[in-house]
Amino acid sequence: MRLEWLVSFLAVVDTGSFVAAAEATHRSQPRISMHVAALERGVGIPLFNRRKRPVELTEAGKALADHARAILHEVEATEASMAAWRGGARGVVTLGSHPSASAAFVPHVLREAARTSPDVRVVLVERSTLELDEALAAGELDLCIRPVSPAPARASVRWHVLWAEPLVALHPPGHPLSELPDPLPVAEVAAHPLLSIGRLDAPETGEFESYQRFRECGYELEPVQATNQPQTLMSLVRHGLGVGVTNSLAARVADTSGVCVRRLEGGAGRRVAVHWDSARHLTAAARTLLQQIVAQPRPDGTEPASDPGSE
Repeated sequence: MRLEWLVSFLAVVDTGSFVAAAEATHRSQPRISMHVAALERGVGIPLFNRRKRPVELTEAGKALADHARAILHEVEATEASMAAWRGGARGVVTLGSHPSASAAFVPHVLREAARTSPDVRVVLVERSTLELDEALAAGELDLCIRPVSPAPARASVRWHVLWAEPLVALHPPGHPLSELPDPLPVAEVAAHPLLSIGRLDAPETGEFESYQRFRECGYELEPVQATNQPQTLMSLVRHGLGVGVTNSLAARVADTSGVCVRRLEGGAGRRVAVHWDSARHLTAAARTLLQQIVAQPRPDGTEPASDPGSE
């Protein structure tokens, strides 16, 4: 059994497909498939149900995934213990991020990491806010960049706030809201069918900042549709399905042609932070990347955060 087999195997587990695993690990898809096949031959049983999309782990695969993570974390801890003798950090760091931060912030972090810490390899995992929280709690991520709200499920999770950003409303040109000046009152926005970021079937969505803003103004944000992808939200608005409510960075990284982006009343509604679980060992490579994330300039269009977070 080789470590590279385990890395490829976990990449498929974390991304949900062999294609995405290849992109995340900067390997070819045939090599990922070869590593997983070799691992399955070694253990003597299938690890994935390939008839499912995304692929699903078998019960044996779930058990092996836990052991594989433990093995790789132990290898990383061993490498980290040698950092003081070697004069630098090295190893693999799994970084989770939500879509708008992935587009506007993470590329700058990865470029700086490649320049200053060439022995640190960062594996990027893109998921929604709630999925990132679950992955961090499960030990699948070393660090993750996500909004502070909803609060992390585990009390041991710590965070450092990176920036704040206002909430915005989205509507097509010629919409009745076009006649009103910025910032748009929540009362006026609430009078129309609404579209939001999140999932309609997830109760935690109600803890998102946009829902809190509406609640503070005496209204409930009850969207007719929700999505975790900024570009999908823009398209829904563009097609006249409702008024979108989201954070300004999501609007900045998406194609807003045919959509008016309007600031919503109130101050900065969203705070975005880098999170980690203090109950788990943070390798020297992960600590190095954490420092680089904190030092990286905040994205254009965001505001300084007054509260640094919980460290």
